[in-house]
Amino acid sequence: MAFNTAAFLFFFFPAAFLIYQIIPSQRGKNGFLAVISLVFYACGQWQGIPCLLASMLLCYAAGVWIPRANAKKPLLTVFLALHLLMLGAFKYLNFFTGMDLNLPLPVGISFFTFKALSYTVDVYRDENAAARRITDLLLYLSFFPQAVSGPIARFGQFSAQLENRPADSALTAKGLRRFIAGFAKKALIAGLAAPVVNTAFSLGSGLDFRLAWLGAFAYTIQIYFDFSGYSDMAIGLGEMFGFRTLENFEYPYMAASITDFWRRWHISLSSWFRDYLYIPLGGGHRGVPRKCVNKAVVFLLCGLWHGASWTFVLWGAWHGLFSALESVVPIRRLTKNSLFAKVLGHIYTLLVVCLGFVVFRAASLGEAMTVFRAMFTGSLIPASTLALERITPAAWAALAAGVVGSMPVGPWLKDRLSGSAWAAAVSYAAAAALFGICVLSMAGSGFAPFIYAQF
Repeated sequence: MAFNTAAFLFFFFPAAFLIYQIIPSQRGKNGFLAVISLVFYACGQWQGIPCLLASMLLCYAAGVWIPRANAKKPLLTVFLALHLLMLGAFKYLNFFTGMDLNLPLPVGISFFTFKALSYTVDVYRDENAAARRITDLLLYLSFFPQAVSGPIARFGQFSAQLENRPADSALTAKGLRRFIAGFAKKALIAGLAAPVVNTAFSLGSGLDFRLAWLGAFAYTIQIYFDFSGYSDMAIGLGEMFGFRTLENFEYPYMAASITDFWRRWHISLSSWFRDYLYIPLGGGHRGVPRKCVNKAVVFLLCGLWHGASWTFVLWGAWHGLFSALESVVPIRRLTKNSLFAKVLGHIYTLLVVCLGFVVFRAASLGEAMTVFRAMFTGSLIPASTLALERITPAAWAALAAGVVGSMPVGPWLKDRLSGSAWAAAVSYAAAAALFGICVLSMAGSGFAPFIYAQF
């Protein structure tokens, strides 16, 4: 079940929210959330439930045994290996062995496995980090707003809200508005950009440089508004149940370097790799060469985390290369004191990101090379001309809205209108209108899954 389906919007969520409100105790509310989270997950793919429960049991065992062990590190290694073995068996066995075992990939396995890994490491570092109840772990791993595509919350952040969290109409209204904003990102920008992307990547030899560049640009817009839209919906849903979730995006296309881009893009994942891999490897404290190697390792694994495909590995290596180069060339210092250098830094970053997303989107390395050839050597081709003529005004408007929405226009307006009662009322009225438009768009175009649901 996805957030942008009629089943979720008009049946699952309203029923779950109303029942949640009438449950008196906090522990009862937590238990109810755990149950409906499993129901939510099972509605999407019931076959993945055993994997999710196995991950929970491993976490619980780690929380019980690691703090009591005399030799904690070997036990930590065993638990981490078991989690990674489960992830590898379902996601990477075919890729590394060449065998087609047809194992169904549990939905969200990359996300809940990384939650489980962080919990296990945190228990090793601090015995007080362990969960007091197994049901707390179940809710942490399966919490339905985050179960399928994150954000990847840490147990310490999540568990602190299990015993005491706010529940008031203002927070509920704020969460609902945030959810609708994310829904609009998905339906009205990412959804309308998708046909442009699909056309460009499906033309093959009929692709010329105009549509190739437009397709690459459109996918840069599509993936950002698709995934940040999901994150907004997840954060908004969490707020409606009293949970505060850390932000997952901070206008990444405003970055002036690849290092800065990854501080702003999928923040929960990039911070996970920083805290649980990059820093343990030595971070940047063992000299520049070692720092470059550490970055390369992190980004290769980040690419592989996204999927068992050479396109994802190459995409990770691409970002690792430029991130490592920025450890040698002080781009951040160069762009800090010069407006011209800063503008060049933005252009460079957007170009690297856009070209990287061509590889990320392509079904194979061959398809990526076809798009690259068209981008840099392609001449005018009638098939592309016809495809360009068929792009709808709504799609052009969505791409334009994507450009504006990629800039911090919202925070700028919020700063200038803060404290104004009419501005808040207008924002909620606009959210209600947006919801109606999104529902109409959803009814007219059919179901479109979130891009990151495949990971």
